[in-house]
Amino acid sequence: MADVEQNAAVPDGSSNESDAVNGTVGRFVSSAEGTALAYGSLLLMALLPIFFGALRSVGCSKNKNASDMPETITSRDAARFPIIASCTLFGLYLFFKIFSQEYINLLLSMYFFVLGILALSHTMSPFMCRVFPANVPNKQYQLLFTQGSGESKEEIVNYEFDTKDLICLGISSVVGVWYVLKKHWIANNLFGLAFALNGVELLHLNNVSTGCILLGGLFVYDVFWVFGTNVMVTVAKSFEAPIKLVFPQDLLEKGLDASNFAMLGLGDIVIPGIFIALLLRFDVSLKKNTRTYFYTSFLAYIFGLGLTIFVMHTFKHAQPALLYLVPACIGFPVLLALFKGELTEMFRYEESSPEEASSKEEITESDKDK
Repeated sequence: MADVEQNAAVPDGSSNESDAVNGTVGRFVSSAEGTALAYGSLLLMALLPIFFGALRSVGCSKNKNASDMPETITSRDAARFPIIASCTLFGLYLFFKIFSQEYINLLLSMYFFVLGILALSHTMSPFMCRVFPANVPNKQYQLLFTQGSGESKEEIVNYEFDTKDLICLGISSVVGVWYVLKKHWIANNLFGLAFALNGVELLHLNNVSTGCILLGGLFVYDVFWVFGTNVMVTVAKSFEAPIKLVFPQDLLEKGLDASNFAMLGLGDIVIPGIFIALLLRFDVSLKKNTRTYFYTSFLAYIFGLGLTIFVMHTFKHAQPALLYLVPACIGFPVLLALFKGELTEMFRYEESSPEEASSKEEITESDKDK
């Protein structure tokens, strides 16, 4: 939803001197190698959360913790989302124009500090399960918070965790402190990747039609706010939070202290990503060994983002990535389904919400008992 842009504001709040509002003409001229490295790194970082988030989305509904259950997006939610996003974006723009940017970003930093730690901890959990020493005891814990008593008791929070989760939380907290104190671009990207992966994993579209509505609405949203106004670019450069991935174009010259960034908004990863994850789950429902629709949409994403970067670099202007990603991610799988004669089947595919799925399982079990 945010754009792909060159010479973005540096994470510590300062910005490069520029002769253009969109920040594409800076005082530092990047080398061809540095620019290629930055673009290639952004592309790779965008692909990782989509690929692994989609794989994890297939089985995430089986988790016991309520916080790990997927959130199902319906067609009504999809239709309202661009309007809500527009109001939020314009509200942030007004806030940055009226109030001190320093105090706003201080509040945002603390907010995303907490969210980032939780997101990164959840992302690291499967990896920790593989490397956790077998001879170390893995104790189980439960955080339970209820309201009322007796038959009227209602669970507010019921979270189960273990020693491995506590270790992940500790490591994530170190990254969080690093981000708050230094606003370093690596810490920013660690949180950004965690947010993107969790979004692709835990946000589920209920069907392909809903995905088309969501992507179509945000297509218009992205084009309007980038080409029609300077609101998107202004907020993206003023907003000190890990809502974008950044990579320095002057890394080869300045090392880890580089400050001339290209950036990619997390919306341009998560929104197409949840559609690609839906197609993977559709592939699984077909019970075939191949993952045709998933790989087709994944390659379509690579094509769309590559085209975005090419146009942005050619015309030296910030680009709304969804302008290129939406037609590619929807068009390629639809054409494939049309060619294979599975278009009707693809649009009829429906996912139930976790509550509906559990109720269906209970009905099935009761039928078996009878």
